[in-house]
Order: sequence, then C-alpha cells, then structure tokens
Amino acid sequence: MTNTTAKSVSNLPADDEMYRALCDRNQQYEGVFFVGVRTTGVFCRPTCPARKPNRENVDFYGSTRDALSAGFRPCKKCRPLEVPGTNPEWLRRLISQLESDSNRRWTDTDLRQLDIEPARVRRWFSLHHGITFHGYLRSRRLAQAMGQIQIGKQATQAAMDSGFESLSGFNAAFRKWSGITPARSKSYGSPIAVNRVLTPLGPMVAAVVDDKLCLLEFADRRMLESQFKRLSSIFKRPFANLDHRLIQQTGEQLDEYFAGQRQVFELPVALDGSEFQRAVWNDLLSIPYGKTTSYERLAQRIGKPGAQRAVGRANGHNRLAIVVPCHRVIRSNGELSGYGGQVWRKKWLLDHEQKELV
Repeated sequence: MTNTTAKSVSNLPADDEMYRALCDRNQQYEGVFFVGVRTTGVFCRPTCPARKPNRENVDFYGSTRDALSAGFRPCKKCRPLEVPGTNPEWLRRLISQLESDSNRRWTDTDLRQLDIEPARVRRWFSLHHGITFHGYLRSRRLAQAMGQIQIGKQATQAAMDSGFESLSGFNAAFRKWSGITPARSKSYGSPIAVNRVLTPLGPMVAAVVDDKLCLLEFADRRMLESQFKRLSSIFKRPFANLDHRLIQQTGEQLDEYFAGQRQVFELPVALDGSEFQRAVWNDLLSIPYGKTTSYERLAQRIGKPGAQRAVGRANGHNRLAIVVPCHRVIRSNGELSGYGGQVWRKKWLLDHEQKELV
C-alpha cells in the first residue's frame, strides 16, 4: 500500500475540500472521489457511514481502480464498487415479489412478513421515484389496465384484471392518474414509461414516449417534478413506472460512455420545445466529444448573435442530460457556469471526456 497522498488525476477538488465532504458525508461528491484509509486498509465513498479517520490517515483517489491499484480493499459498509443507487438486497427481494404478482395489493403486514419495515419502503420510493410505494404500484396497475383497454378489453374487465375491487374506484383512480376517463383512453397512446438508470454520478431518471427518449435527468435535480408536468402536458399522457427496452438501451449506452467506450449516443430522442429551443438542442448535438463551446458562439451558430442569455435558458431546459450534451457549453472566459445536474457533475463530465481523448 502506498503512503503518499494519491491524487491520481489533477482535476480532483482540493484535499481540504474533500476531507470536509467526507466528514459531512456530502452526497454531492458521490462519484467525484474515493477515500483510502491507511489505518484500516480500506477505501470508501465520501458518504460512508463509518467513523471518520483523522486527516493525516487518508488518501484521495479519482476512481475505484486507482484506489485498488494503491492496495486498498473496498469498504464493506459503503460498498464503493457498487454503482450509486444500486438496489439494496432487501429491495431486490421485494421487487422480485412484485414482478411475480404485479396485481397484488400490498399491505404493511405483507411487508413485515418479508422482514421489511414499511417506513423503510416508503422512504426509499419517495426518494428514488418521487412517489409513495403504493402510488408506484397503483401507476403500474393503471398502466396495465390502459394497455388492455386500448386493445379492446372492456373497462370493467380491465379493472378487475388489474387488481381493482370496484369499477367506481378504478374510474376515479384512472382519471386522477391520467386526466381522462378509461373510455377516452382508447384514442390515446401508451403512457410515458419512466424508470431509473444507474450511473457512476448517481441515479438518473429516464422516460420514453412513443419509442423515443424524452427525459434523462439526474434524480436529484430540483426541476425534475416540473419536467414531469411539462412532458405530461406536451404529450397528453400520464407517467407510469414501467420497464422499456429503450430505457434499458439508454442504460447500456451510458455504461459504455462512462467506461470510455462510447463518444456518440445512438438513441431516438424526442426534442419537443419551441423552434428556438429545438435549434439550440440540435446544435448541442453537433459539439464534438471532449470539446466545448461558449453560449455566445452557440448563439452565432444558430443565427441569433447576441442571444446568449436566451441560449443559456434553452440550455437549462434541455431534458436529455449527457445525451444532448449541454455540459459542453461554458462561458466565454472559460468558467463552467450553471448546470442543472450540479456544476461538480459538469466538471466531472468534461474532465472525463478530455481524459479519454488523451
């Protein structure tokens, strides 16, 4: 094991900043650095719940590979080799049960029989999906019922097959969820499928409508709820927590990007916005991997010189993080400026791309 302070890449934050983040268990630094503890021989995430080591006993690394190469072994408490947001074991058991019987109406007693505390389930689903556990189950059942109605099944039968005990209760839940009656849903498309995608920089939320990716945002972004409302209004569809092959494909291509094996994404996307917004978003797609441009130059390229402020706003309303690379736009003086996914992620993404080009 090395005994030298190990900044393996020059773009890490200052040592004092990283040590403060470690002591505060600051989630904003997840994926930015890892901590090797000389007295125990393990390396940890910044958010590790273990007792904090003294400053002189830690080294900082830019990747798990660097920490392993220095002779440290992964911590058993914070599991730094797992992608942030990976489902814990107790949740994997529950998800397996959900998939085997998607129409089951779960109670707190059912959860306790699996040795899972209901409050723990509620907290996890509220944090990672933005809805309650029962809301998550209800949206899946309603999406299933909508699909059955759209292929010709009567609403009463679809309600019963989806686990609803009364037609009136089903109609009320369906209207609250979708904004329309079950009968009217026959002329509408499928709901917007939404699910999580795990990345080294934290979980992202991906959504698909009509077999096109319409949303890819970091799960902790403050504007996420308003993005959901905006997309539901644009496409006149409700959201449902569903699996979709394009969400899986998005996750696979993101894995390749973070591994340095992909520079261009090959995904069908829905760029729905004003004419000006679409012009900005399409121009973002032309910025080469590992390169940057300024808001001013981007405004000039789309034929709107002097509109850099409006370009910045359109950049901020981009709903497809990383895939539509708004992180490659910086200020004319080289400053990173704002980023919906937080500036530290913007810096990480730019450093990652430039490092892979070397």
